Amino acid sequence: MDLWPAIVFRIYCRWRTITKAGDIVGYTSSTLAPLRHDTYRTIWFASLSSNFGGLIQAVGAAWMMTTITASEDMVALVQTSTALPIMLFSLISGALADNFDRRRVMLTAQCMMLTVSALLTATALLGWVTPWLLLFFTFLIGCGTALNNPSWQASVGDMVPRADLPGAVTLNSMGFNITRSVGPAIGGVIVAAAGAAAAFAVNTASYLALIYALLRWRPSTPASTLPREALGSAIFAGLRYVSMSPNLEKVLVRGLLFGTGASSILALLPVVALDLVAGGPLTYGFMLGAFGIGAIGGAVLSARIRQVLSSETIIRLAFAGFALSAVIAAVSPSAILTSAGLLVSGACWVSALSLFNTIVQLSTPRWVVGRALSLYQTVTFGGIAGGSWLWGVAADRYGVANALLMSSAVMLLGIAIGLRFSMPAFASLNLDPLNRFTAPALSLDITPRSGPIVIQVDYEIADDDLAEFMALMGERRRIRIRDGARNWALMRDLENPGLWTETYHTPTWVEYIRHNQRRTQADAENIDRLRALHRGEGPPHVHRMIERQAIPPGDDVFHKAPIDLHH
Repeated sequence: MDLWPAIVFRIYCRWRTITKAGDIVGYTSSTLAPLRHDTYRTIWFASLSSNFGGLIQAVGAAWMMTTITASEDMVALVQTSTALPIMLFSLISGALADNFDRRRVMLTAQCMMLTVSALLTATALLGWVTPWLLLFFTFLIGCGTALNNPSWQASVGDMVPRADLPGAVTLNSMGFNITRSVGPAIGGVIVAAAGAAAAFAVNTASYLALIYALLRWRPSTPASTLPREALGSAIFAGLRYVSMSPNLEKVLVRGLLFGTGASSILALLPVVALDLVAGGPLTYGFMLGAFGIGAIGGAVLSARIRQVLSSETIIRLAFAGFALSAVIAAVSPSAILTSAGLLVSGACWVSALSLFNTIVQLSTPRWVVGRALSLYQTVTFGGIAGGSWLWGVAADRYGVANALLMSSAVMLLGIAIGLRFSMPAFASLNLDPLNRFTAPALSLDITPRSGPIVIQVDYEIADDDLAEFMALMGERRRIRIRDGARNWALMRDLENPGLWTETYHTPTWVEYIRHNQRRTQADAENIDRLRALHRGEGPPHVHRMIERQAIPPGDDVFHKAPIDLHH
């Protein structure tokens, strides 16, 4: 076991008493509470090893770039090359995470990164590394990260109960930043003593513990009664869900601004260490370590902070803290003063990103959580990638100090945007499946791919209830479209004004089944209130029809055979 995981676990065991039944006696709202779950704890510790190696590799790559090129733009592109794949491929990775075994997806990603890191090590030892080849290898490692992250983050909800999810998300950030606090410093020592190739070799070995932990994990995955979604349809379904979820839209807007502004410090830190404070690789490593120590402090205090402050206040403080840190880095000639500012930005970094991530997970049901997280990562890391390039160009043209000051202005803009896109309250909806839907018996022999399917739901509504009915139908429209309905409309009978008909389409019969299985417990209130307004005998009447322009011979036959949804 690595040194830091052992230290953290000993602190945890001293602070908390773990009973034989696995319950924690003490403050169950603690950030460390998720460590009581064996699977999560094992993989979390293994991830520390992998993160440790990744940060050492990042130090080696960034410093190697400063030695093989004089371009500050190319130095900043090292971070861009790692973040860009997350922006480009996370949506695909999210769809894979929701439709395939997440454990296998993570294993594939880890093995891929191990192979690329081994090739980078060999290339560096042979002296073949050029600036563009180095960017190519870091880009491939970023591709592995893009494939791994949605499955890993979505799997957290499979490893811990919902009550521990905020703590687990924060603990993930804390684990990364524990390694950030010492990894870069040790990386600087390794680079200074043995060269960048040694840092790449350490990273190669660091994947082994996590691969072993994933091989031992045997998650219980409920069997699906529906065929797997096609990749394109799955991506579109994720985009549609997020676009119809106001809470998620707010996270995306603020995450984009935060990633764009905050990327300046990490992207330009090698140049800050080299030029503004006249240091070397050790200085860079210790400054990056200060950022990590600040992040650990932010993670430890996050549970208490969320109890005292609103989500919007936390995000505004995070923007303000990064702006202050950027100003300090721009004007300070002292590594100590700059490192003090980095303590603040590190705490703000983990506070903002863990809160964004938690809100996404608590606002999203399990069937689409991988895609929602991937879209959040696409936007946020897109901001990081674009911002890293932007601040690198600005540093080349206007100087490093001015580029940092410009980024602080962007962070202040992020505070002002909160007046329009205020973060939602930190609350948890019950997004478990509603499980009220039962597929009806059909008199037509259709296949799962038969369609389009047209659904009409008839309501009889009294005039006194029209205002409430229309408000509920507005929410109903959002839920329907969010879960896959198309061409939604609400119609009123001209001859019988009390009769209202809700209508929508799905492309196929299996998509109609999938649409209804996506309803959550949180949707039940809307459904129940609409049924309570209905004045007719029995529940609202549902018409399920298949649209036909010209019926092919033998396609629709009166037959009551069961439908195999997997064909």
